[in-house]
Amino acid sequence: MTAVDSKIWKEELPAFREQTDAFYAGELNKGAYKGFSGYYGSYAQKDGKASMLRLRMPAGRVTRERLAFVARTVREYGVPRVHFTTCQTMQLHDLTPENLYPIMEEALDAGIVIMGGGGDFPRNVMCSPLSGLEEGEYFDVLPWAEAAGDYLLQFIKAEKMPRKLKVGFSNSPANRTHATYRDLGFVARPDGTFDVYSAGGLGNNPRFGVKVGEAVAPEKILYYIKAMWLTFRAYGNYENRGRARTRYMQEACGGPEAYAKAYAEKLAEVFAGEKLELDVTPHPVTKKDDGIRIKGRWVIPQKQNGLYAVAWHPLGGQPDLSVLCALSDLLSGMEEAEIRLAPDETAYIVNLTGGEAEKVLKLLEKDNARTLFETSVSCIGSATCQVGLRDSQGLLAACAKAVREAGIPDGALPQIHISGCPSSCGTHQTGILGFRGASRMVDKKPQSGFTLYAGGCEGQGEEQMGRELGVLLEKDIPAFLVDLGRKVAESGKDFYAWYAANPQGIEEAAAPYLG
Repeated sequence: MTAVDSKIWKEELPAFREQTDAFYAGELNKGAYKGFSGYYGSYAQKDGKASMLRLRMPAGRVTRERLAFVARTVREYGVPRVHFTTCQTMQLHDLTPENLYPIMEEALDAGIVIMGGGGDFPRNVMCSPLSGLEEGEYFDVLPWAEAAGDYLLQFIKAEKMPRKLKVGFSNSPANRTHATYRDLGFVARPDGTFDVYSAGGLGNNPRFGVKVGEAVAPEKILYYIKAMWLTFRAYGNYENRGRARTRYMQEACGGPEAYAKAYAEKLAEVFAGEKLELDVTPHPVTKKDDGIRIKGRWVIPQKQNGLYAVAWHPLGGQPDLSVLCALSDLLSGMEEAEIRLAPDETAYIVNLTGGEAEKVLKLLEKDNARTLFETSVSCIGSATCQVGLRDSQGLLAACAKAVREAGIPDGALPQIHISGCPSSCGTHQTGILGFRGASRMVDKKPQSGFTLYAGGCEGQGEEQMGRELGVLLEKDIPAFLVDLGRKVAESGKDFYAWYAANPQGIEEAAAPYLG
């Protein structure tokens, strides 16, 4: 982002200040304000007394400079809460207008784009978090993801956009960014090209993506992005907000094959109309190792000899801010080190020597998950989100406490996924065990609950939506998970081996709680 870009974006902030002042003065209702403020990456929180701000981190990449901005903001403005999101961004929460306005300006000055962070705009482009560093990857997709993110900023003011446009890049069949079921996904192939998927998405009416490109040269990805927009302009239902997502085009066009044909027609128009070839600059890691070798649960050897990544998963993706700030200070003296945010709310600190990794591990020890279960995923939840139905963060905290106190061994429970509402921000539909905010009638009165999903899978070629099993009362879910963990532990297997041998095991364990 250039200084000129920053100046242009900042010229729009007075309008935001005017409308935000009107909202907090009670002159503008929540719905009208939400429709306006999403363009600026900000929403009012549930109680209407504070705001959040979403900071784009293109491809999930938090450089030392970006991290330093977040740490400085936390310290100078007393930001109470930061959230690592499932779209690989950072959100600042509980902001007063007096703090929100200068933070927005300073973010832009620091090269961090906030515009389009919400609303009917292209969202943060996602990327496999260890791309370029990971053993076994097909190729490094990070430079292409960043280039796509830059290009998509041109569409922030484009007309007739879908309600969200989520674009993802995957470097391997692990498919951690869900690229095969995003609005648009670029999936690496062993030959150094991409397969392209379109019109997928989670939430209401979930759909896996339609393959619209095969063996696509990376230099040509912008043609596919432009064709996505043109296809939505032609076939998208942008007049009905409930259906203004790309996945509804599969049905509107008459099925996946008909959609692929419609997309191909728009793609041909783009190729015939303009030159959009890319020439990107890769990010080679030049750092040398220090001869120190290290192992550990949260240590991942990089493919660069002697370098490591360290995984950090604060509960629910909400880091201890003293640790976050201290980490920024520590990394400031570590050449080429940076953070890569993951779609499961993990933060990877990468490009570390063995000695540096030891220091990072020590710093993160008090704020890191202890078990696989404690790496579970949760959206921000109804205590904060205007549209949230249930407090997903509160549920995760209660479950983690119960499981820890019950002494359930590591591996007996999987990483679970919790969404507070049907929007699937916690990706509950493709977790092997997922929960989605709901209600259940008890004595003719609605009670707080969560719908249970089982058997979801995100891996490329194995994609599967979880089976909806019924609604558990929120108060019963910690006990259900403790019972399930004990059952698995008694088998002597880890959860995944137990589930493979007992595909109906989750249903059986849940039966006493489903009523």
